[in-house]
Amino acid sequence: MDRRIQIFLNKISLASTAIATLILLLLYLRTPATCVHIASAHLKPHHSFPKSTCGFSARPYTSVDKRNRRLWSTAAWIRTVRSYADLFRILRDKRLFSVQSRALVISAGPGHAVKALHDLGLSDATGIELVESPPLVSRADPLNLPFFDGAFDFVFSAYLDRALYPARYAGEMERVVRDGGACVVAVEECGEGEIESVAKLFRKSKLLGAMNVTLGGERRTRIVLRVRNGHGCSKMAYGSSEQRRWLQAQ
Repeated sequence: MDRRIQIFLNKISLASTAIATLILLLLYLRTPATCVHIASAHLKPHHSFPKSTCGFSARPYTSVDKRNRRLWSTAAWIRTVRSYADLFRILRDKRLFSVQSRALVISAGPGHAVKALHDLGLSDATGIELVESPPLVSRADPLNLPFFDGAFDFVFSAYLDRALYPARYAGEMERVVRDGGACVVAVEECGEGEIESVAKLFRKSKLLGAMNVTLGGERRTRIVLRVRNGHGCSKMAYGSSEQRRWLQAQ
């Protein structure tokens, strides 16, 4: 009796295994209902697309250079780079940096600001972001910059107001700027009270001035600060001649 039961159970096990294998095979061969079939009648003859959005055939590799050429030729890219170039040109004319300066762009995104600095003649302009975008932007953490103290003459960020820890973000900006260098940030368009709040994040810097600008189609407030870390230079007092010149020029 026990032998018959054992044989019966073995047959059930084999049948279950066969059914499960068949179901998996059908699922593998069948196109999921969530896939969208592409009508071949609307495709150009030289375009090779998979039969559905679930196609897993090999896709052609696009080199970084080719991808960048496509990106940099778009109207949106050109317009955004020009807006940054206009901003930096004013700062250059105010002698916040020169073509010999070492510049850093934090939270650089795809590299609009870095490209604008290069176009103005700065060969030593570095961009960093959590996700790299070569050759303009390298990967690094804005809250833990991989640079020595005072490594740069000029540091810029357009996204301080979107940082998770703004005070630490500002502190890292100050740390990597040499004494007498400049920190420039662009935040969401704001008034005098908000500008002072942003300036207070930079404990080793003095506010030079602020101005509303347009960057990449967004209205932003540009805030300029002079870094004074106390190593060999006197602290710039509020109302100094440099600050008055900036305020009069706004």
